Amino acid sequence: MLFRLTRTPPHLWLLVLPCLLLTALAPAAQSRAPQDDEIVRVNSDLVVLNVTVTDKSGAYVHGLRREDFKVFEDGQEQTITAFGVEETPFAAALLLDISGSMEGRVSLARSAAIRFLDGLRTDDNVAVYSFHTTVKQVQDFAYTRDLAPLVFGMSAEGLTVLNDAVVQAARDLSARAEKRRAIVVLSDGADTHSSASADKALNAALAANATIYTVDLSDRSARNPQVMGGSAALNFFAARSGGRYLQTPGGQELREAFAAVVEELSNQYTISYRPTNRARDGRWRSIELKLARPALQPRTRRGYRAPKG
Repeated sequence: MLFRLTRTPPHLWLLVLPCLLLTALAPAAQSRAPQDDEIVRVNSDLVVLNVTVTDKSGAYVHGLRREDFKVFEDGQEQTITAFGVEETPFAAALLLDISGSMEGRVSLARSAAIRFLDGLRTDDNVAVYSFHTTVKQVQDFAYTRDLAPLVFGMSAEGLTVLNDAVVQAARDLSARAEKRRAIVVLSDGADTHSSASADKALNAALAANATIYTVDLSDRSARNPQVMGGSAALNFFAARSGGRYLQTPGGQELREAFAAVVEELSNQYTISYRPTNRARDGRWRSIELKLARPALQPRTRRGYRAPKG
């Protein structure tokens, strides 16, 4: 028997505090493992960007054409080889944090998962993962809008392997046929036990062409360094992949935010180009998008790491 779900979206608390913490977070995350060996790199032969465009009021902008976009890699303009605006289905990996730091909030995470699933369209495919000391896929990619009964028996325990969960989801998504892919993280963001660094997790998502959307389920009453660092980690994943950081975990705001995420994923512009820089040097390459109408705001991933060797 499957359980039916309901939905809910949040308020984008964009900017200030998480951004201030971003710099402090990255070195700590990277110190866990040798970076050069662990980074998952994108194929440099073709770079695919899923782009969200909004106006000053935050409304999605439709009807743009290829010539309205300019793509720059490390400051050099690139030639767009493919451009699409179709409403296509997407594949999503939903990551549910059930680690010990989530005690008292696992039911909130389940509720948020239910609300996201309930808002998906008929052709959208989703898989569900849980993570604490290990990562487990509790529901394979499917069109179902119900959570498996197993999820309702889960309780908070163990350490947190958020980065490892993102890596596994990215690798599974990379095998999917859908061009538009998303990782939705429901967590307090406090990674304590991953073998992968935050940088490796981000690069795995970028290599899979997956956008990361994060819902911060931390205890806001405890403004300690761990909570603030966890929020910064979630903001880091969302900002660098072109996704969204959602700070309000419940209520009408979350319902609206999740609805916006689904709308965004189903109505993005897809742009492809072959980089003029063919060097296989393993370096980070920054991406910048410019529009013919400067008042509009494009949002996509900020770059990728080239292959090495």
